[in-house]
Amino acid sequence: MAAKTLRLTMAQALVRYLAAQYVDVKGERVRLCAGGFGIFGHGNVTCLGEALYENRDALPLWRGQNEQSMAMAAVGYAKQQLRRRFMFATSSAGPGTTNMLTSAGIAHTNRLPLLMLAGDAFVTRLPDPVLQQVEHPGNPGLSVNDAFKSVSRYWDRITHPAQLLQSLPAAISTLIDPADCGPVFLGLPQDVQGWAYDYPEAFFEPKVHHLRRQTPDERELAAAAQMLKGAERPLIIAGGGVQYSLATEELNAFAHKHQIPVVETIAGRANLVFSDELNCGPIGVTGSNSANALAGEADVVLAVGTRLQDFTTGSWTVFAPEARIVALNVGRHDAGKHMAQPVVGDAKLSLPLLSDALDGLTTTVSWREKAALERAAWNAYVDDNISPTAGDGSNRPMSYAQVIGAVNEVCDPDDRVVAAAGGLPAEVTANWRTKSLGSVDVEFGFSCMGYEISGGWGARLGHQEEHADKDTIVFVGDGSYLLMNSDIYSSVLSGAKMIIVVCDNGGFAVINKLQNNTGNESYNNLIADCRLAVEPFAVDFEAHARSMGANAETVYSIEGLKEAFGRAKQSDRTYVISMKVDAFEGWTQEGHSWWEVGTPEVSNSPRVKQAHEDWEAGRSAQRKGV
Repeated sequence: MAAKTLRLTMAQALVRYLAAQYVDVKGERVRLCAGGFGIFGHGNVTCLGEALYENRDALPLWRGQNEQSMAMAAVGYAKQQLRRRFMFATSSAGPGTTNMLTSAGIAHTNRLPLLMLAGDAFVTRLPDPVLQQVEHPGNPGLSVNDAFKSVSRYWDRITHPAQLLQSLPAAISTLIDPADCGPVFLGLPQDVQGWAYDYPEAFFEPKVHHLRRQTPDERELAAAAQMLKGAERPLIIAGGGVQYSLATEELNAFAHKHQIPVVETIAGRANLVFSDELNCGPIGVTGSNSANALAGEADVVLAVGTRLQDFTTGSWTVFAPEARIVALNVGRHDAGKHMAQPVVGDAKLSLPLLSDALDGLTTTVSWREKAALERAAWNAYVDDNISPTAGDGSNRPMSYAQVIGAVNEVCDPDDRVVAAAGGLPAEVTANWRTKSLGSVDVEFGFSCMGYEISGGWGARLGHQEEHADKDTIVFVGDGSYLLMNSDIYSSVLSGAKMIIVVCDNGGFAVINKLQNNTGNESYNNLIADCRLAVEPFAVDFEAHARSMGANAETVYSIEGLKEAFGRAKQSDRTYVISMKVDAFEGWTQEGHSWWEVGTPEVSNSPRVKQAHEDWEAGRSAQRKGV
């Protein structure tokens, strides 16, 4: 008997297949794809749009204002969902598609699932050249969609409807794989979207996916245990992979059983709560004195779920020269970095196994005391750093740290924090005190301006599924706000309330700081230092936010901020709080490690030449491993 088939267009089959994929989340079967974000154009409205309309209840579609921000929202959703679920973003052909390149970079760098469904040129080429087609006379099959190959984990162009039978399972496998997770790009030629094919009915049967967990190799595990047994000053670096593995409890149990201090990467913030006695702060370039001091003395470092980015390693200067690294990671690429002893495996499974292999080992009293002293000293520094009042009783200039400390004080434990590029990631990482696990999203892998509000919108769509009575708090500078803010409007339309705290320091102040710190004059970063035809003036962020339907106000003090935050909590829609912060004073001065940046070896400026010499002096501690 012949297998039963369904005659569907390629677009209809794609959408139906997505709607049939499920995942087990806390024992409940939910759709793996939670829906998507879409802006329609001629390249996706007639066929894909028709299929999405027919499945609008199964796969809700949210209309964004910009393709880049839509895909950012999908990234924010995936991160909030700890990669267990994803959303798609669909665009027409041409510029609508290329707008998503930046978002694909965020997803690829941060190992997050994002499905991009983009219109493409006609396979038949009969109407060529068509609207928005970039022609390549020597390569007629090339389109702007090929640009996504460098920022996709899986890329395909569907040139026949039957290809979905192989391509869609491969795409889903990539989106949910712990080691290879990342963005998937599917180019959908406009004619092929509407072509029909007799698909097997079995292709659309509901399928429940589960998080794959890899057990580590016994030999790698034994070698790692042997290294840790020989350690006098072990240290754990906890990365974002701990959360994606749902292994925060296992991390806590491992650290406390063996009394090993834990430091966090930027992506790994909120692996431990602030009150945990073994939480010794964030590590690296924008870290803490406590974490960096311990890293500098540790003889064995257990790096769990981290890709060891330069902001974590201080461009590989934070570790003692003789320190050895054990890298526990689901990705073999990450596990093998810098001559580490790899343990390729799932953190939730591997940490208990590694603990058993340590035979009840605990660290020395002297190392625990050292960690406690460093932790206490750093906490005292942050206490002072977030205070609007100096030790002599005078008022300090308004700073990022004060804003962060004030919001941290009055927010609920289960509120979620989102930040991204500029100075705020460093200041949030250093000064935010985690009240609940997994409550911080600092996008500093791709360090993408504009992610804050758009990513916050997506994060809120996911956050409100579990915490409808809590808030998603977005910290954003004036520079990122001006780059991408239209999802304030999206959030109001979709009922996905955020509290957005806008810190206006008159431009790109953190890059101005880097410019000055390397001996350069202020130029083209602060608005006042740009080429202007008029006197510089500040944007009225309150009025702008109100024009997009949000509630908003401007505050002028830390106490005013706390009061405004209380009103924002009571608001039924997105609430924007704007304030000015100082562009020069109030930066967190402690907790930094060396960071490699290119500085001019030759310059007419004595200050630039001296800065180059000073900067290069920091290279002496840099590890040369690969």
